[in-house]
Amino acid sequence: MIRHIVLIKFNPALHSAEIDDIFAELHAIKGKVPGVISITSGRSESPEKIERGYMHGFVADFAGWDALQVYQDHPDHRKLGARLVANAVGGIDGILVFDLPVGDDGA
Repeated sequence: MIRHIVLIKFNPALHSAEIDDIFAELHAIKGKVPGVISITSGRSESPEKIERGYMHGFVADFAGWDALQVYQDHPDHRKLGARLVANAVGGIDGILVFDLPVGDDGA
């Protein structure tokens, strides 16, 4: 399994309803792309408070690297990615992506 972790510094002027809509669009992809196991999204509630501005994010679990590639190539993902970049502080600089093999595919 591959755990796809995305952290976002959304533009401070962006309303929470717009963020909710972005995450709803993300969750809709699950039913369209084979190999998506789960998607969880939201705002950080960390008691450590060291998010450094990355207050929102999501985790998507994929069956493997091939499933992640299908997701990345899917037109709905490309549309969502453009929307994330357009609403992040500094564009792509306001987004962090970390892909972690879990279980049989890694540690």
